[in-house]
Amino acid sequence: MSDARIPLYLITGFLDSGKTTLLTDTLSMEYFNDGQRTVLLCCEEGEVEYDQESLSRQNCRLVPIEEPEQITTAFLQEVDRRYQPERVLLEYNGMWPIQILRDLKLPKNWGLYQAIDVIDATTFELYRSNMQSMIVDMVTEADMVLFNRCKPEMPLPSWKRTIRAVNRMCEIVFEDEGGDELEVEDILPYSLEDSHIQLEDDDYGIWYLHIQEHPQQYVGKTITFRALAMTSPKLPKGTFIPGRNAMTCCEDDIRFFGFLCKYDQARTLKKGQWITMTATIQWEHADVYREEGVVLYAQSVEPAQAPEDPLVYFR
Repeated sequence: MSDARIPLYLITGFLDSGKTTLLTDTLSMEYFNDGQRTVLLCCEEGEVEYDQESLSRQNCRLVPIEEPEQITTAFLQEVDRRYQPERVLLEYNGMWPIQILRDLKLPKNWGLYQAIDVIDATTFELYRSNMQSMIVDMVTEADMVLFNRCKPEMPLPSWKRTIRAVNRMCEIVFEDEGGDELEVEDILPYSLEDSHIQLEDDDYGIWYLHIQEHPQQYVGKTITFRALAMTSPKLPKGTFIPGRNAMTCCEDDIRFFGFLCKYDQARTLKKGQWITMTATIQWEHADVYREEGVVLYAQSVEPAQAPEDPLVYFR
């Protein structure tokens, strides 16, 4: 969130994902329909079109952008000079590279206020199968990811984990076909009623994400799981990081996900060796995090065989 005088709202998503509907509804809301001079930069035309008369009543000027090459600092400065907006909305074409926005220098009196990525739930699986990297690019930049046109039978908890694996900090919202928000509860493959969690290999990703959102549900419990031992002289003495390599979108985007573990015999571990460990879970400040986070206290660490599939998937 920026303190700049002119806030920029960025809306990303593929064609017909619902970006125009979201912006139309937002402009009609009382808190937004306050008469401020608004410029709407529109990079594509979908099935839903803007009502020019309504935009005029809302003191909103629509400025079309035909090609990605138009999006330059000089262009935005000209928009600022010509229309003198008090806020700017940018409906970005999901097929255009996000890198254009990453490299873009805004006018000095503008500031990015919020980035929302809109996803049509009815086509999400199709796009995820064919355009994963583009989805990841948009989600990575988002403050909020909005799934619309959701149905109860859709695997919403799984989708939530997929987004959270890419962007741990963004807000994730699910709306049904009528625009009403849906509560999506995490479906866990283990019981939080148990004081000792025996974590299966396939469930590591679910646990990794859920514990960060709900740490107090795990504090004081013990957990047993298989992991890679990552060691480094840069870590504090008597610590290592057990974790797993996870595929967040494709084979080219594999990341290591783990938590700091305090273990007196950490120096005896070899980097990358497989272990089965049992540890107590705490939530506390750690210098390696520069904030509070999950810290494990090892009770036992034993050598283990690698699992049949060493990768973790967030599903």
